[in-house]
Amino acid sequence: MAHIPLRMCVVCRERCPASEFLRVVVDKESQTVIPDIHKKREGRGAYICRASECIRKAEKRRSFERHLKCAASEELYRQLEDMI
Repeated sequence: MAHIPLRMCVVCRERCPASEFLRVVVDKESQTVIPDIHKKREGRGAYICRASECIRKAEKRRSFERHLKCAASEELYRQLEDMI
């Protein structure tokens, strides 16, 4: 049986297989948070559920800024909404 890596949502703290989450990473050049569409970018990342509610809460609570310790633009949250 193959090992399935589990990850935790930075908002609701639910644990699920990594494939069920959206991933964001810190861009090394601009030091901002960007979506990792193919989940292959290197660097520090964070996972969030594919739910509008979690995305809205992340924006309100500034979850990515706290977790990744860098700026997250308003555009990031719109991109995540579009990816659902």
